Amino acid sequence: MVRLGRELHVPLVRLGGNFTSSLHFEDGIGAKDKRTSMLNAAWGIPEYNTFGTDEFLHFCQLIGAEPQFALNLGSGTPEEAANWIKYVNAHWGDHSGGLVWELGNELWGNWNMGYPPVSQIAERTAQFSAAVRKVDSKAKLIANGADIDAFRDWNAHQLTGKTGVFDYLSTHFVVDTDKTVLPNSPPEFQTLSSLALPMGVELGLREMAQQVQQSDNKNVPFAFTEWLFESQDGSDAPPNYLNLGGALDAAGFLNMLMRVSDIVPIADMTGTIDLAGVLKRRGRVFVTPSYWAFRMFSNEHPAWLMKVESDGPVYSVENGVTRVPDIKEVPWLEVVAAETADREKLILFCLNRNLKQDLQAEVALDDFKPQQLVHVQTLSSVNINDENSEDNPRFVEPKMSTIPGGKTFSCTFPHASVMVMELVRANSAGR
Repeated sequence: MVRLGRELHVPLVRLGGNFTSSLHFEDGIGAKDKRTSMLNAAWGIPEYNTFGTDEFLHFCQLIGAEPQFALNLGSGTPEEAANWIKYVNAHWGDHSGGLVWELGNELWGNWNMGYPPVSQIAERTAQFSAAVRKVDSKAKLIANGADIDAFRDWNAHQLTGKTGVFDYLSTHFVVDTDKTVLPNSPPEFQTLSSLALPMGVELGLREMAQQVQQSDNKNVPFAFTEWLFESQDGSDAPPNYLNLGGALDAAGFLNMLMRVSDIVPIADMTGTIDLAGVLKRRGRVFVTPSYWAFRMFSNEHPAWLMKVESDGPVYSVENGVTRVPDIKEVPWLEVVAAETADREKLILFCLNRNLKQDLQAEVALDDFKPQQLVHVQTLSSVNINDENSEDNPRFVEPKMSTIPGGKTFSCTFPHASVMVMELVRANSAGR
């Protein structure tokens, strides 16, 4: 599990969620046989606190990631938050602080313990921020923001606070892909609606950014600290984090996050272990298709976003997934391009949303002369519902290949697939 986590090459791993609104870090430190057991109020299961702060920091160290925490703004106090930060700083890195701390999790939801009225959120944020800044002036603070489909009132109150109280504003998008406005919608409609969601989320983020710009806290960017695609299990299930459809959704979301990287510098997919990441069932460790999509993207280390123009066909969705039901002009074939930091490689991140048709495209490059071979990773399968399991752990995984390249070349994109294409600049030392 550690090896697979390390091979994701993630810069941050978040400890957070609804459970943090009743999490007291001192219950999860020290000798394990003396730690406090309690009820996990968010999930209704026992919490033995055997995986506490020390274990989380060790895991982050093992996979080469920096820890990111969600503080308890439910049943916790500013003093407790400050003590947790002092404890972490004393046990992490060079002890100089400066880590990312989230000031609460989904406090706008009544499923979180101690959720405040909207009129009190700015004051509570300021109280905890002051306590944190007092013990770590370099800490990066994320204020608790709302989701793209219900943000205006909550975020407006949060943004009334003084400037400098927080560095980022959070948002989440954990969505049920089988819940559509259209009643009794067929699986294919649910799937195409789900695959369109990142386009709708992108528009919502731009609206949220406009509200920020009109406030005293203008230019505060967003931290997308949770995103996940869920649905009910079943042979005709629409996209969810366990099947190939969820991997297509993940790829579309990652493409969207690159396009909005000017306003969203931090994002956390849910989650590294379990859900859309590394699974363990009956003693066997394997990964989800969404893990492969994430790994295909992260291992290319994109740094410089390039302009992409496309004249391919599009589709629109009406009465789709309830969170964002109407989305126009969704490209069947989506391509995001980025160069690596050294400008030696051009990476094309490609998503074919068409469930039945392979798509042929001509690729023409400006201002980048590549070598003659294009290195390709392709994630696809026979059925959109295919997933990995302990009995068949490698049923859905990327396939490696090469195709002829050049300044202009043609390529076939398999239906319902994610493709990552690596082009190496001519006269470069190689891959």
